[in-house]
Amino acid sequence: MSNQAIQESNIIETAVQDNLTQEPESKPVQVFYQNQVADEELHKLLLPDVRDLPLAPPSSIETNFVSYVAPDFIKPGHDQYVYRHANGLCVIGLAPTHVAFKDGRGITAVDFNVGKSDRSGMKVTGKRKKNAQHFESNTALCKVCTQDSSYIVRCCVKGSLLEVNDKLIKQPELLNSSADREGYIAIIMPKPADWLKTKASLLSLEEYKKMRESR
Repeated sequence: MSNQAIQESNIIETAVQDNLTQEPESKPVQVFYQNQVADEELHKLLLPDVRDLPLAPPSSIETNFVSYVAPDFIKPGHDQYVYRHANGLCVIGLAPTHVAFKDGRGITAVDFNVGKSDRSGMKVTGKRKKNAQHFESNTALCKVCTQDSSYIVRCCVKGSLLEVNDKLIKQPELLNSSADREGYIAIIMPKPADWLKTKASLLSLEEYKKMRESR
């Protein structure tokens, strides 16, 4: 917020506080003052100071989700993100520093047939999320492959697996171009208590950036 906006806000706040302690004014004066304050607030909302605006508009992820990162999950270099929505859903994917991206030729294949079942064949239906499988945080979601290696991607969050991004089977290149958007891996719904435990082990986006920059 600019100094001018802060000063204007302080002036209004002081005026309101003073108005509470002074003798009540006549009703017409009070109504005029209230309308004037309302008009000023509306003007600030409709025409904000350009100096207070960000250089670029926030993305939908920044607007709708809180971003966390699970660095070195199970193995060094296996960095994964967790985008937490206000409704409790968690989107799981590969962080930009995941070791799979260090292969210059990128990710070439994604296989959801891991563990004892093919995650891409799972169908969840209804409000009660019938048929949803309940997984631990270290349960494998899929395997991503480069020309030289393969890497297991895990849930990171204990909860019900609601969806996997089966587009990645035919379009693994989405991970190379937009791993944080169209290239997400899965959506999981944790219980509130399980989420609190998981959250304690995750880093905020700022903490994650500082950690990686220091290495």
